[in-house]
Amino acid sequence: MNVLILTSDRVGSTFLQRVLTVYMQLHKFDKPVINLHELSNGLEKYYSPVFNQEVLGRPPTDQWGYYQTLPELVGLLRNADHYKTSRMAHYHIRARGDSIAHQLELYQYLNENFFIVSARRQNLLEHALSWIIQTHSHVKNVYSHAEKFDTYLELYRGKIVADPAIMIKYLDDYRDYIQWCERHFSVGSIFEYEKHMPNIEEYVLNLTPFAAKEKVTWKSAFDQEFQEWNRCHYLVSDISGIGSQLPQSQQLLLEYSNAGKSPQSELQSLNSNQLVTALSRQDQEFLINQGPQYKKTCGILNELVENRVMTTGIPIKLQTMLEKKLLIKNFSLCVDVYNQWVYKNNLGVPYTDEQLNMAMIRESGRWHGLTQLTGQSSQPHRLQ
Repeated sequence: MNVLILTSDRVGSTFLQRVLTVYMQLHKFDKPVINLHELSNGLEKYYSPVFNQEVLGRPPTDQWGYYQTLPELVGLLRNADHYKTSRMAHYHIRARGDSIAHQLELYQYLNENFFIVSARRQNLLEHALSWIIQTHSHVKNVYSHAEKFDTYLELYRGKIVADPAIMIKYLDDYRDYIQWCERHFSVGSIFEYEKHMPNIEEYVLNLTPFAAKEKVTWKSAFDQEFQEWNRCHYLVSDISGIGSQLPQSQQLLLEYSNAGKSPQSELQSLNSNQLVTALSRQDQEFLINQGPQYKKTCGILNELVENRVMTTGIPIKLQTMLEKKLLIKNFSLCVDVYNQWVYKNNLGVPYTDEQLNMAMIRESGRWHGLTQLTGQSSQPHRLQ
């Protein structure tokens, strides 16, 4: 079965399509399953010695672009005798400038031939802040620990001043994305980042493509729970400095968050060889125990990339909400701007400082294994 993930970006769509592709490999579908990433900016047909047939794939990065018409894209998809996992970003479609007739032809083909997921965020404040950080980092995702270190170290040292107008622009873009999804697509499932990320395996294995399959878990395939693997993926390149100082007390963590504290002196001298020792003892022990299996699994996933089954590996978690708060100098102004936008557009959830702090405590607890901080729910409550 083909799967398409609709996205506005910064909603977990790249992560979801890579993880989905891995699980589909584990379940032995009757045709090859190949991840194409973004549909709208270039596909190529080539002979795959791995599958002994012609397949679709992503061309080299310097050949990405809008050079294929939408009817050409539909023709490539229709003639490929394998399953595809992919995504389509609203901003790409908007930037291409295709005729409405060609867009509708594409949408009809996708609705008839793909199981469609709409990737979304409940916390639109964090969505907008992710875009703000991206405008400074110029990177949407990272796939290696060295890449994350090189991309974000200077930003942590210097901090970011967010432009409220840019923040509103990305919130407006998200609103338009939701309208686009609802207007043109038969969405089979909604992936809500905050709700589904904590147990991504349960979400994926309950999707329609796996309905008739005997479920194969990450644990049964790789001898490690997916959340353990993904926590390693994050911790190895955690350069926020939070891990080495993360208190066991919820009250102390709340004070840490309210202070907007960032361990600047430690970051000045930190290098990539010292990342693990910058973590808490608990995090270091976790990596000692789980690291060997994590590394072994990474080797298997790298083979999927080498064989062009996936266009990249699974992206690394960039920042938690607490890390975003420490990165952005005028965080309080961002919250005010966001809340005003919510009231004006009747979309999203307005937040108080207390709600944000408690959500940050729960999220940080999950990533650092502090279950006493996570509470019963990771979802903030709507203001009355």
